[in-house]
Amino acid sequence: MKDQCGNHRPVHKQFVLKIAVETISARMKVVVLFAAIELVASLVLPGLSPPQPVMTRASALTMQVAVNAKAVKVLRDASGAGMMDCKKALVDAEGDYDTALEALRKKGLMIADKKAGRQASEGIVETYIHTGSKLGVMVEVNCETDFVAKRPEFQELAKAIAMQVAACPTVEVVDSKDISDEWIAQEKKIEAASEDLQGKPEQIIEKIVAGRVEKAVKAKLLMEQPYIRDTNLSVEELIKSYIAKLGENIQVARFVRFNVGETQTEEEEEEE
Repeated sequence: MKDQCGNHRPVHKQFVLKIAVETISARMKVVVLFAAIELVASLVLPGLSPPQPVMTRASALTMQVAVNAKAVKVLRDASGAGMMDCKKALVDAEGDYDTALEALRKKGLMIADKKAGRQASEGIVETYIHTGSKLGVMVEVNCETDFVAKRPEFQELAKAIAMQVAACPTVEVVDSKDISDEWIAQEKKIEAASEDLQGKPEQIIEKIVAGRVEKAVKAKLLMEQPYIRDTNLSVEELIKSYIAKLGENIQVARFVRFNVGETQTEEEEEEE
């Protein structure tokens, strides 16, 4: 150290030690003060605890998805889910569109299952006439309120179902409850008598017959058919996605298919 005249003077160890002690003491007082504040806060407000650090995992991809409104809109248009639900699904899926869409579909199915017991006595009758006017379909689709029945999304669904019926000539009923036990029993007898099954063990025959009858039943059910515009989706799943979107139970009550000339064919068969 230097004095006022610029001359060096010795530094006393006692002086340095005193400064160090005072510095440490000051810091300890601050630490003790903060500890006392936290203790008082925990006693006065037990539910209030000091904020804990939260470990988060972020990447450039998730940050991009979080602000990418276009990706959210595309997912919303495909799923019919809310904007915030789509955004969260994309973030959770780390930007993977297919994963996010599948998650939203599963969520929609759960919502639909919860609403399945509600009465659906409103709705509309929709028609579809195929090109050439040789094939027509009329379908009744029900919902819970007249308000939803008038919404364009519901009418869009009804039209899609009518087109589905027109595109599936094997479809005869809405779901499995419309298939009688008598018909199933008759089909089992017919299949069991097939020539290719003769001589096989009884257990094998039963298993083959059950598989064939199940396949025949499935071909008749509207709900089991792959949706013509998205074969990864069944008609039942399509309807459930609209239940999640519109917030009401939706059911296909009945349908009828018209083919030009089919009545004359039936009359000729009866005459023979």
